[in-house]
Formats: sequence, structure tokens, C-alpha cells
Amino acid sequence: MARLWRARWRHHHIDAMLCGSGAGWELTFLRDDRPLVVWKFGDRETAVADADRRLSELLRAGWTDHW
Repeated sequence: MARLWRARWRHHHIDAMLCGSGAGWELTFLRDDRPLVVWKFGDRETAVADADRRLSELLRAGWTDHW
């Protein structure tokens, strides 16, 4: 599982994690290291694009990106 990005806000963080599986790709979002939601995609490019879109939404809401 590879982390695509981390967003921070105050003392909290959200991670986007990407993992390849036999049936496609799983994009997992963790909040403070606890699973928040898992989305399944047929290809890696779609999963990464969705993660990028969600990071943009978090940044607009006041979160900051952090590796």
C-alpha cells in the first residue's frame, strides 16, 4: 500500500492510500490512521484522479497538504 498524499488540519490528518488487488485498485482514506472509506476502481489512473480531486476539495476547505 502506497500513500498518495496526506492533508492536515489542526491536529488531524487524512491519508490517501492506494493498493493494487487482483480485481483492480483500492483507494483507502484514513483519518488519524483509522479507516474512513475504501473505494474500488478498475484502473490506477482513475483511482489517482479521484484521490487528487478529493485532495483539491480538502484544500479548498482549509486543509493543507503535507507529505
